[in-house]
Amino acid sequence: MYVCLCHGVTDSAIRAAVEEGAHTFRQLSFATGCGSQCGSCAVTARALLKECLANQTSHDTSPQLRVINVA
Repeated sequence: MYVCLCHGVTDSAIRAAVEEGAHTFRQLSFATGCGSQCGSCAVTARALLKECLANQTSHDTSPQLRVINVA
């Protein structure tokens, strides 16, 4: 579906931008152009960004390192 009509940005493009490293709305806007014209897509784009980031962390199977203070 189209999220940003001004720049023709789809939900797939937003998901791809997040997979490529966009973690803030500013980074998403820079990568896709969404939210930089009329701004009517900003609420939807932010919600989709938040959803994508939540899915990334829930599917992250990389080992987590813990820092232990042994002073």
